[in-house]
Amino acid sequence: MKWCFRVVFLVSLGSLPVLAQSPANPSTPTSSQYNLTVPSAPPWTDSNIELQPGDDLQITGESASGGCHADGIKKAGSATPIVAAAPWGALIGRIGSGPAFLVGSKYESKASQQGSLYLGFNSDSTAPCNGNVAVKIQVVSTPSQSAQMKSKLAAAAQTWLAGQFGVGTTAPGASPAVAGTASPAPANATSATSTTTTSLNVSNTPLDAQLAKDLDTVPRRVNDQFKNLGDMVNFVIVGPQDKLQSALTAANWKAADATTETAVVNAVLDTYQKKDYLQMPMSILYLFNRPQDFGYELADPYAMVASRHHFRIWKAPFTWKGQPVWIGAGTHDVGFEKDQRNGKVTHKIDPAVDGERTNIGATLQQTGKIQSMTYYLPTNPVEDARNATGGSYHSDGKMLVMFLK
Repeated sequence: MKWCFRVVFLVSLGSLPVLAQSPANPSTPTSSQYNLTVPSAPPWTDSNIELQPGDDLQITGESASGGCHADGIKKAGSATPIVAAAPWGALIGRIGSGPAFLVGSKYESKASQQGSLYLGFNSDSTAPCNGNVAVKIQVVSTPSQSAQMKSKLAAAAQTWLAGQFGVGTTAPGASPAVAGTASPAPANATSATSTTTTSLNVSNTPLDAQLAKDLDTVPRRVNDQFKNLGDMVNFVIVGPQDKLQSALTAANWKAADATTETAVVNAVLDTYQKKDYLQMPMSILYLFNRPQDFGYELADPYAMVASRHHFRIWKAPFTWKGQPVWIGAGTHDVGFEKDQRNGKVTHKIDPAVDGERTNIGATLQQTGKIQSMTYYLPTNPVEDARNATGGSYHSDGKMLVMFLK
């Protein structure tokens, strides 16, 4: 019997462990085949097949039931499906948080990004049929691509731990930035993180007067433990917690780990299971005089440390028509810079913070779990400010208010 071991090392970085991996020695491409049944009910079905950029992907519709068909079905009405140019009810896919694409009964292409393969049906929030489609999936991958991504992830993890937790010791092979020298991203740098380009379907109906009045009482900005003002409040979600978390999961947002210890354990487990660690912890910030209730993030695995979309949400001390109201502050990390409070390395955010507000809304809109969304300009809006670490940002001051179905 032939045994294959996957080796994982924990290297000490100051007082914190850092995940690193033994380098791979890639050789010839490998081919893998999978069989998957895609039900019509969920918005997306996770195949649990992790793709790398450049992987050859082939998907073939084998059979269908319950009125479903991989090439779509006839549908009357004016509802707009997820992929507007594709037939209603056709099999569609997406990789990670990337844009949706038509699959149909036969699809062949190269993966454009890293992430798990998701399959679903092209419709709005309703199931287009009452059955499923069985598909065969073939992936031809080059091990060197995977090894390169893993190497980037391990190196980035060392940089992130040093910048986030202020560890001053440089680990072997770590970037010079971890020694305490700021390494800001170039102004014209393009993030490796996937973002959606879907335009928002925003209602022009004025916000309910009582909800608007309550939102005017919400602090415009969050703060750190020392009361330094930071990120602005830029979105609101109305609905129960279970539906909120279901929508975020469907949009591929990952709940951030709460502690460093949890992060290290999850990183090791994900590596053992041949997955990528996507739940780096985020710092604690405060609104309503208490820490965030949840933190969520979205990024390509190898870019998670230096470039990630993320937000924090707090349950508001008021409700609207009996529904909980969640207040959010979202930003997009695009690199590293010096923390003006202590001179250590910290994340640099994209100063055009309205872009992250749009990204959050677009990812949720694609799930079909949003009833409506509208913009609201509160009293005393934030337009130009600096966060708690000293980074500047600018905005039109509006909140994106989203109502769950």
